Parts: sequence; structure tokens; C-alpha cells
Amino acid sequence: MKKISAAMLAGALAACSGASSQQSISEQTDESAPAVSPVLETQDAEDVHSYAVPSQARVTHVALDLAADFSAHVLRGTATLDVQAAQGARRIVLDTKDLQIASVTDGHGKVLPWKLGAQDSMHGAPLTVALDNTRQVRITYQTSPGAVALQWLTPEQTAGKQYPYLFSQGEPILNRSWIPTQDSPGIRQTWDASITVPEPLTAVMSAEMLTPEGEAVAGNRRRFRFRMDKPVAPYLIALAVGDLKFQATGPRTGIWTEPAMLDKAAYEFAGLEKFVDAAESLYGPYRWGRYDLLVLPPSFPFGGMENPRLTFVTPTAIAGDRSLVSLIAHELAHSWSGNLVTNATWNDFWLNEGFTSYFENRIMEKLYGRERAAMEADLAWSDMMQAVNEAGGPQSPMTQLHLNLGPDVDPDDGMSGIAYDKGATFLRTIEAAVGRERFDRYLRGYFDRHAFEPQTTAGFLKDIRAHLFKDDPETASRIGLDQWAYQPGIPANAVHVHSQAFKAMDMAAQDFANGGLIASVPDDVTTQERVRFLNQLPRMLPHERLQALDGRFHFSQTGNSEVRFAWLMLALGNRYQPAVASAQQFLTSQGRRKFVAPLFRELADQGAWGNRIARQIYAKARPGYHSVTSGTVDQILDWKAVTD
Repeated sequence: MKKISAAMLAGALAACSGASSQQSISEQTDESAPAVSPVLETQDAEDVHSYAVPSQARVTHVALDLAADFSAHVLRGTATLDVQAAQGARRIVLDTKDLQIASVTDGHGKVLPWKLGAQDSMHGAPLTVALDNTRQVRITYQTSPGAVALQWLTPEQTAGKQYPYLFSQGEPILNRSWIPTQDSPGIRQTWDASITVPEPLTAVMSAEMLTPEGEAVAGNRRRFRFRMDKPVAPYLIALAVGDLKFQATGPRTGIWTEPAMLDKAAYEFAGLEKFVDAAESLYGPYRWGRYDLLVLPPSFPFGGMENPRLTFVTPTAIAGDRSLVSLIAHELAHSWSGNLVTNATWNDFWLNEGFTSYFENRIMEKLYGRERAAMEADLAWSDMMQAVNEAGGPQSPMTQLHLNLGPDVDPDDGMSGIAYDKGATFLRTIEAAVGRERFDRYLRGYFDRHAFEPQTTAGFLKDIRAHLFKDDPETASRIGLDQWAYQPGIPANAVHVHSQAFKAMDMAAQDFANGGLIASVPDDVTTQERVRFLNQLPRMLPHERLQALDGRFHFSQTGNSEVRFAWLMLALGNRYQPAVASAQQFLTSQGRRKFVAPLFRELADQGAWGNRIARQIYAKARPGYHSVTSGTVDQILDWKAVTD
């Protein structure tokens, strides 16, 4: 998942002819992928955000047979679970949220006793099923219209304006609202699915697509079938349904999106195959077969979501000049760090995101050169320092890499820039201490040793001491591995990559802030340089200075989402009224939480002026947001109190 704003901690602790071309592409298989992935049973791998007791009975495979009802906004059908149970185990405990359970049987139709426990607003309700010597459980159910993982869009909320749309977002613990399984990242599962949708819609999933054209069924509907034969964390099971078309970008890569978006998306991400090649050259073979992108409607709450084989990506990454493609490098890198080796619990989210952010920067360096990579690493350093401040300062436990999230803390609250940027800085600091060549050999071996397995911080530290520092304990001690992992703040030995290109932008920002001419501000610069310039300006500027900037560079109208966001944060922080219309258009036209939440927080911090504007905009924008975004903004604006 692409990085969200650290400000969210403030309130919490192969042909180009279409989809059918996929049938001609041979699937790459990975013989090392185990049929059943191990579950860690160490104390640090205990998942307090799941009701499952995997040491007694665990799910190994999920088979979904679901039909999408766009009128009722529900999925209904069955989930058949293969179960591995310890000797004498009499029951299995599953995670559910707002599911309507109709029946529970074994694989032959024999009724199994079951009980749905008390509902918790965060975790949902445990579903306990008596096994009665069976090793297969079939649950007939339907989802709630308000299922938190699912967003049902009207035709007006799509690019084409003709057909409805559905997509899922499961991370961290939302998939239990549409799949009754053990929804813990440490309990990896293979899966398959049969999804029935109305004509002429197409279903896509994060798995091998067995029926690209679909199979006609009664009632003017089509059935699409999928298979994931590698064990994955359950949050990575993803679904989207809409008016979707496909365009290949290479032998194993391509773009899915609405027809109205296809040309723009295919241009923006034309280099997808080169990204995969670059990643493989760094850390070994890509093990998932295909790597495609699904460009979603703008309400998608994240920059990207690394669903295996099919990254879900926001249209806000389409700048028209390919300047924001580092997002794709990030999501692709997750195919190794996150999807292949996965945090066992959400306390160790940094193992997914810190490794991925480091890997992302290495891909960008390989494809675009050292200076581009340095600019992005330098921006990430600034983001990290901001995240530390917003978490409560360097002594805050929320600035640790390994977190201690109790059952009363939503794991979503730990998904801040700390995991991404401090994690990447930790790995960059190790690289500087041992040398890039030696560190690359270690990382490649790490991904091989732990492929398709869950991991904890303690497990990583044990591995790196055994394989990288076995004959060099002094260097390990000098780096301070445990301090980096378990202590708050940023250690003094942290490696800060400085961009030489930013020196000119820093000087330009200082000169302009001191009254310099607008004509002296550089014009022909990269997105990263422009963002740096805006972020380096003092947070308090006279309105005439803001007017001069917008008049020359037209920040309020730019289609580059990163530049627009940086501008609006500056303008709204100065209560610059001419920027309000731009903010309203931006906040009502997309729902990416990285942009939405900080802007609403900035407005809320501006007293009566900002709160009035924020509530007016949010009333219009909220119906178009995914629950991930609206849940965060509801807290920022205390929306329940406002609407009661």
C-alpha cells in the first residue's frame, strides 16, 4: 500500500487486443510455494485483531461462489473453507463482520452447529463452527449493504457514467466484512472464486483469471472464475466489478480500467514491463505470473494496494507526464516485501512497508537515475520528520517500528509514515554500514528463505544477525538494530540522502519568502522539485505572495495531485479564500486518504473559518468516499456530533 499521511496518527495513538490476450500467456509457477504456509506460534506473532485460534484449527483454502447484486448492494453465495485441525480439535473460529449467515454445513451438505458471537465495532463477530470430524466447512451468507471493505458506486461516480462499479479494499482487517475466514495476515490461504455479475460488467480479482470473457449464465449475467494457488494473507483477496477493458503493456503486464480511462492509463504506465525487469534484477524472480494494474475510480482510498497479480491504483497517480510512477514501483516491490514475506501481525506493519519503500527507491534509481531517487528519498526524510512530530514527538511509542497495538487500537492507526520512512531509513542505514553489494545479497536471500511465510520483527532481527552479521557482530552493534526496531524516535546514525537538485529549490523558497520576485522562482522543474519548493515555504505567507504564486504557476488548477495537495496545504493554512474553490473541487473529485484527511484537518485547525468550509465540503464529498477515508475524516470533524 502506498504511504498515507502521517497526520492520521494525530487522532489516535500480452497482445494489445484486450483481456482475451491473457489466455495465451503461460503462467509462471513457483515450485517453492508451499500448499500450506506455516503459522508462527511465537508470542510476538499472536494477532489480537483476529478471533482465530490457528494452533487449534486454521483455514488453508477459501473457495468463493458469490453473486453481485447491484440493486441491494450485497454479495451473496457461499464460502467453502478447507481446514487443518490439530488432533482433538472440535471447533474452528472465524472472523466475520456484519455478515448474514444462512447456514453452515460440511462439504457434503451435513449441517454443522455454529454460533455467531457478540459484535465488536472494530473486529466484528467471531463465528465458531463445530468441526464434527470434517475438514471442510461451507458457509452460505450475504454481506451487508454497508460492508466496510466494499464500495458500491453509482454510474455517475465512474468515468464512463453508464454502469455501476464495485471494488473491495481489505487491508488491514476489512475483508471479514465480505469473506468469512480467518482474517489475520499470519494465516496465509490459497483461494479460488466464481463471481457472477450482470451483463455487460466484468469481474477482476487478485488471482489468475481463468475466464477472461466470462461464461454466460441465466438472467443476463456472466460468471468469472479465478484461482490463486499460492498462499496469501487474506487481506490480499481483492475484487472489482465494472465496465472494464484491458490493454497489454508487455508480455506479462497490462492495464485494466474503464474504457474512458484506458488510453491515459496505458500511456502513464507504459513502462510497466521495465519496472518488473528492474525489480527482478535486484531481488530475484517475480513469482506471481502476471503483474497488471487496475486503475480504479477516484474514490479509491489509497494511492495503491498491492493485491497480488493485480495492483489496485488511484487515478490521482495519472499526471500526464509519468512523474508519479514511483507509486507503481512501490506496489510492485510489495510482490516481494509484503506479499511474499508478510508481517505476521499489524504490530510489524513496517516489515511490509519499510522494506517496500526501500525497494521502491532502488527501482526508481535503476530506471531513472540516482538524482531522481535522491529527490524522492529526501522528500521521504521530510515526511518522516513530520510523522514524528505528528505522532507526539520522538519519545512517542507510535514512532517505534515494532508497535504494541492492543486489541482496543485499530491497526489502521499504526499505518503511518513511520512504518514506511523510518523503516526504509533503517534499511538504508544498514546498507551504508555494510555496503550495497553485501546488503543486496542478504535481502535476496531473505526473500528466498522466508518466501510465502509470515514474519515478525524478532524473526527478521534473528535472520539478519545469522546471515548478514554472523561474522561481523561489531557492525551490528554499531548500527543498533534493537534500538531501531524497538525504541521511539530516529537514531542519530540514520542515513539522510540529500538531493543536490533541492538546494536550488530551497534557496528559491527562501528568496521568495523574503520578498523576492516571482520571476526568479524556477519554472522548468520536476514534480519532486516543485513539491519541495512549496513545502519549504514558511507556513505563514501574505496573501499577495500566494496570489503571485498561483497566478504564475496555476497551482489551483494543476492536474498533478501531489503539487495540488502541497499547494492547498499551504493556501488553506493561510486562510487564502481564493483557494477554497480548488479545495472543494479536489476534495469532491477524489477520495485518496493521503490527500483528503490532512486537508480536512488543516481546515479544522483554522477555527470557525475553516470548520465552516470543511463541513460544507464534507457534506457533499462524504457519500463518494470509501469507508477507509470517511472513517478517518468523521473523527477529524467529529461528524457524528455535527450531524446528530
